[in-house]
Amino acid sequence: MKWMKLSCVAVAVCTLIGVALSAGAAETIKIGLLAPLTGNAAADGESVQNSVKLAVERVNGEGGLLGRKVEVVTYDDRADAKDSVALSHKLIEQDKVVAVVGGSYSTPMRAVAPIFQEEKIPFVAAYAVHPDITKAGNFCFRNGFLGTVEGKAAAYAGVKMLKAKKIALLVSDNDFGRTLSQGFKYYITKNAAGAATIVSEQAYPMSEKDFRAYLTKIKQESPDLIFASGYYFQTGPVVKQAREMGITAHIMGEEGADSPKFLEIAGPAAAEGFVIVTNLNRDDKRPEVQKFLKTYETRFKIQPDMVGASAYDAFMMICDSIKRAKSVKADDVRNALANIKNFDGLTGQVKRFTNGEVVKDVQVQIVKKGRFHNLGVVTDPDLITPSE
Repeated sequence: MKWMKLSCVAVAVCTLIGVALSAGAAETIKIGLLAPLTGNAAADGESVQNSVKLAVERVNGEGGLLGRKVEVVTYDDRADAKDSVALSHKLIEQDKVVAVVGGSYSTPMRAVAPIFQEEKIPFVAAYAVHPDITKAGNFCFRNGFLGTVEGKAAAYAGVKMLKAKKIALLVSDNDFGRTLSQGFKYYITKNAAGAATIVSEQAYPMSEKDFRAYLTKIKQESPDLIFASGYYFQTGPVVKQAREMGITAHIMGEEGADSPKFLEIAGPAAAEGFVIVTNLNRDDKRPEVQKFLKTYETRFKIQPDMVGASAYDAFMMICDSIKRAKSVKADDVRNALANIKNFDGLTGQVKRFTNGEVVKDVQVQIVKKGRFHNLGVVTDPDLITPSE
């Protein structure tokens, strides 16, 4: 009898502990994160995960949100649309997240955007460029640039800053490359007709590793600028092989090459002088930016990049919106995101969102002695503001 009483007491205590733990778990505010932690894009996924980890630590170190701790629920989507769709349902149905950071590429992010829209989960794509992401609806936002905006800024930088007159395009044949190329060509046609000409245009498959045949055709045209649009694991070999072939033209990329892995793959000599358009200015003098850059490199033993900084900003914008809304209700958070004004992010000041698209300056960076540094900035409202 005594044993039975003790057992009952033990069961009661365990039940109370379980309830307390469940209540404690329910008290956290969960924000989802999709990132490519394995596969070709793993370096980008790791940067995203590390950067959001720093953001979570900052928010919780400052007291959390609405008196509660913030918890990030991270899944590896392998930059695959099928995986990302399954994981988005898991975040919504199992994890009960209040919002999601899309820390992956355009193809998976455009696949999940309609799901988050239908379920009314605020969704911020950190750096994916495809227009379909925000076209999914008013719960979908983009902290990185719309691909056509970034493409136009790249063309502007090529013509105005690098004084290019003959330009060759060598772009990745996927959502990412095609969208950037569209913006680049639009600027040349509308804004630089007569001043600059596209003398060669080629697209390569995602799996391509040997670019010598493409570069041989480009070399025959003697361009003074090659716009090599692709991810770091594509652009790195392009730049390395171009220099080995004796091509001396300026080579410009974009955010896909904004990675320390690009520097590693291309090698110091070939990478020197390489230019990108992106949203992270390593020479930004704001204390918060410099603190992030130094903390990241010290802690993770690798240079930070735009994908990580963009994901950090996307997470912080969600947290800022929850704080301003004083609510985690979907409509309240969405409305607060839509009404962001002059948000100081690592990747620049977000002036506002227009139809979910960010409006902020485009940074132009150049490689000097193994690091990206400021070359200039694109501020023209006609270029940085997405078309309505």
